[in-house]
Amino acid sequence: MATETTSRDDFGEVSQLRGLLFEYLSLGASVVGILALALLLVYVTIDAFGLWNADDAWLLAYVAAFAFPAVGFLLYAADDPRVTRQSGLALVGGLVGFFALFRGLEALGMGVPRLSWPLAYIFGVLVPVTGYVGYAAYQRPAGAVGIGLLGRVAGGLGLAVAVTSVFVIADVYRWFLVFTLGIAPAAAIYAAGRVRASRPLTYLAVPVALLGAAAGFVLREFLVVYPRQWLIYALTLGVPVAVAVAALVWRRRGERSAAAVAVGLVAVVTTLGYVSGMVGLSRAAVVLLLLTVAVPVGLQIDRVLSHGRGSVGLLFPVVLVAGALAGTVLVDLLAATGPSPWLDWSYVTNPPSTTIADDAGLYPAIVGSIFIITIVALLSFALGVGTAVFLEDYTPDTGPLATVTRLIQINISNLAGVPSVVYGLLGLGLFVNLLGLGFGTVVVAAVTLSLLILPIVIISAQEAIRSVPDDMRQASYGLGATRWQTTKNVVLPESLPGILTGTILSLGRAIGETAPLIMIGAPTTVFAPPEGLLARTSAMPMQIYAWAALPQQDFRYGVVAAGVVTLLVVLIGLNATAILVRNRYERSDG
Repeated sequence: MATETTSRDDFGEVSQLRGLLFEYLSLGASVVGILALALLLVYVTIDAFGLWNADDAWLLAYVAAFAFPAVGFLLYAADDPRVTRQSGLALVGGLVGFFALFRGLEALGMGVPRLSWPLAYIFGVLVPVTGYVGYAAYQRPAGAVGIGLLGRVAGGLGLAVAVTSVFVIADVYRWFLVFTLGIAPAAAIYAAGRVRASRPLTYLAVPVALLGAAAGFVLREFLVVYPRQWLIYALTLGVPVAVAVAALVWRRRGERSAAAVAVGLVAVVTTLGYVSGMVGLSRAAVVLLLLTVAVPVGLQIDRVLSHGRGSVGLLFPVVLVAGALAGTVLVDLLAATGPSPWLDWSYVTNPPSTTIADDAGLYPAIVGSIFIITIVALLSFALGVGTAVFLEDYTPDTGPLATVTRLIQINISNLAGVPSVVYGLLGLGLFVNLLGLGFGTVVVAAVTLSLLILPIVIISAQEAIRSVPDDMRQASYGLGATRWQTTKNVVLPESLPGILTGTILSLGRAIGETAPLIMIGAPTTVFAPPEGLLARTSAMPMQIYAWAALPQQDFRYGVVAAGVVTLLVVLIGLNATAILVRNRYERSDG
């Protein structure tokens, strides 16, 4: 065996010391890099939420009333003595250690800028331990239920924000016409075709949808009378959600329960939407939150109660809410001063300001980024996967066409390493100057960023398609399937998790790019969200770049930090959604 000899001709002399040094050097480099990034994110978070202004008593009150009970519940859900022992030692030892460290530094006349010992304890011990305990708890039914419930609440809120952003851009009244004239009739025709097993009827749904959508776009220019917005939400979103929920309930509880749930859901949404306006709440917001948050949470609770596993996890949100209320009471009793956050509700709903930091907001840039990245995802996924399928499964291995294919492949590989600023210049010359699509418009920004990530999407999709065993293709051909049927039913489903992984990483790069947007003339500051594909728009990186150049300290640190955290939250939300979709395909595949 190779390990029993001191040297080999092909590997040279074997040295355990060199291998050991290489291992520890690699580990050290990884740790230093992770710690540097973590420290940067900690300072950005502290600046964004103004935590350095908070009293130590305020921080410790919420740690005691909110964080410790939450960790305790997760430890109970994890039901692992080893995890409990390790976490308890880390929490108590970290508390004593950071207190002693900072007191010792103060005695020596030294200090860590903008960082107190409770903040160091929260970010250095409490957050990592909570993540560790949460992971352990997620492996058990109770923890999975509790964390899953919170995930549905967070995902529902994100979906509500995304729907609102789309309606701001795409015009809710145009959506109402497209749904009423195109989508609803097409869905009804398709359902009738499936019930009657009539293929012509199902094929008719597509032209009906297209014609109805076109009619909706035309009629929008002439019609001036429409239902109220919350009623449009209840009709165009509430009815499809009720149908989807009824389908789920049908499988669990039968036909009668499904019909009752569908009718009841529409009635509840309509009634609460009407009543909420009478007490001063936004009817549209109430309807959206009911559909995006309450419905998923209700389905989760129903499933847990019907299965009878992990029902204790349903108490996790109760523990969090009770902890937050107890922390508020404790802070009032202590009369402790809280933080002065830059990142609050007004920050994400206000237009930007370049003169008064307290009035600065990121709303137009958030909407612009979401709109741009949505188009980028659609374009890059369709073009990238289509190109990858063609290159892998539809090009010959020999002959002149194979030579051309190899040249194309080499160029795609080279394009993946081209600097982003070059793509910005390409977008400026091609889409702005040649095609005249306008400086800094939504369509130009989206197409330019799509070109930027397209080579990466193609290469990752090719690797995923190439990893599908050839035996599966041959088995499909052996059963008489055509090449297209094999691609659609065998290759793409098998390679979809890998394709989605590459697309997720590419979108993460696209949403943070600034150089291409500068080259195509995207404005650094706009005061309203875009209202169409040809409207000029900014994006979150552009707005952050503009604030960072201002001389005021409040802009350069507080407002910029809040923008960075917002950008990270949007990025994590997009990635989390894509990862959930990918994992769902992986599970269904298994």
